[in-house]
Amino acid sequence: MAVKPTTETDVLIVGAGPTGLLLAGDLAAAGVGVTVLEKRAAESNLTRAFAVHARSLELLDARGLAEELIATGRPLAELRMFDRFGIDLAALPTRFPFVLITPQYNVERLLLDRAEKAGATVLRGAEVTGLRQDAEGVTLETRDGQGHRAAYAVATDGVHSTVRDLLGIPFPGESVVDSVVLADVRLDREPAQAITVGANQAGFAFIAPFGDGWFRIIAWDREERYPDGTTPSAEQLTALVRAILGEDYGLHEVRWSSTFHSDERQAPNYRSGRVFLAGDAAHCHSPAGGQGMNTGLQDAANLSWKLAAALRGHATDALLDTYQTERHPVGKTVLRTSGALIRLALAESAPTRALRGALTALGGHLDPVTERGARLVSGIGISYPAPKDAHPQVGKRVPDLRLTALSKPVEGAPAAPERLYEALRAGTFVLVSNDELAAAEPWADRMVSAAPADPHGKLRDTVLLIRPDGYVAWAAVDPGQGELRAALTDWLGAPA
Repeated sequence: MAVKPTTETDVLIVGAGPTGLLLAGDLAAAGVGVTVLEKRAAESNLTRAFAVHARSLELLDARGLAEELIATGRPLAELRMFDRFGIDLAALPTRFPFVLITPQYNVERLLLDRAEKAGATVLRGAEVTGLRQDAEGVTLETRDGQGHRAAYAVATDGVHSTVRDLLGIPFPGESVVDSVVLADVRLDREPAQAITVGANQAGFAFIAPFGDGWFRIIAWDREERYPDGTTPSAEQLTALVRAILGEDYGLHEVRWSSTFHSDERQAPNYRSGRVFLAGDAAHCHSPAGGQGMNTGLQDAANLSWKLAAALRGHATDALLDTYQTERHPVGKTVLRTSGALIRLALAESAPTRALRGALTALGGHLDPVTERGARLVSGIGISYPAPKDAHPQVGKRVPDLRLTALSKPVEGAPAAPERLYEALRAGTFVLVSNDELAAAEPWADRMVSAAPADPHGKLRDTVLLIRPDGYVAWAAVDPGQGELRAALTDWLGAPA
């Protein structure tokens, strides 16, 4: 017998991790009713993610959170892979040319606070056990017998997603590495590097600080195999770290330890009717490169404004389908790049070990390769498909343009925003143009208009319509007012 819904909202989100919380905050800030169902009764400090990349920091900047998060961690201008091989991030064209090392729970704390202040409801101890959807909406049933109804639902409930299983969406892939050891430990001697990484014949090891005297160890023993859930002792951890890194740093206390296996998997479809998959529920991969949490945050930023537009009646269902066409290829690329990195780190074959040795000997001096790698790993090199006849900037990420003469104040930004990512804090499209702003007035309820700070610079004749997630929706050189109005209608719906 179907459970009668006891709560109703616009969007239900399953899972209160970084992906779900960013999505919830965006929707609530846009005036959309949103409820997050989280099966955990309390927040967890189990953190696998420590790296926040440049693109994610840009997205957090567009939400007024970047500087506060940066204060919790340590920026690194280079991402170390092996002893001497790394990816140089210092030359990235962004306000954040680094990777920020901070535990995932710091990201979650800021996103949870933002979501709740914006009006999102987070229900803990709400484990989803059933799902029904029809032409008008989705009903999720929880173990306590409650029913929750919404127009749309988004599964951000991780690798073992209950929602994905209830939808019958497959999750093909394979286990890339087993017996991965996780532990929280104290050390007598703090490593010189914020992140310590090493790989040799004994295995692979990673050490990162929580910032409170505890350190996270992620390691893999080439010889020893542990079943999932094993709790390695301090003695075992000490021996493993010493064998791989050459020093055990005085490891002497273990707060928590366990083992798991790391999979490479991706759902073929990120959408089933009115239900979407995001984050680890849609894709999972090795921890190499620290891209997991970052890819999920970017999934959420891509989907949130599209759901808000559909619920407001400003977009057709076709816009929601672009979540699949834009984000599925990104997930596939992340699987490929992180998989290549982990296989290189754990290489057992002679040819692959030789390649790793050659990269180490070169010390990372492979400029074209490392520059492309930096853009991919950081996320700023991601772009989305564009029509064949579109302006070259369509689908591209927009850097933090200097702006002037904004059409309206932006909540959460300085009194007179001077940067694009401050203007994006309105959660709306931003139109950047030297002389076509008046034509956009009928859409002023869903768009910020601004002129570039340098009217004679590269954008002097170019009009950019920038999506809420910071990508170019439409662009043209010296367009007529009719052409501009047509583009605004296509992307923002009929004028008010």
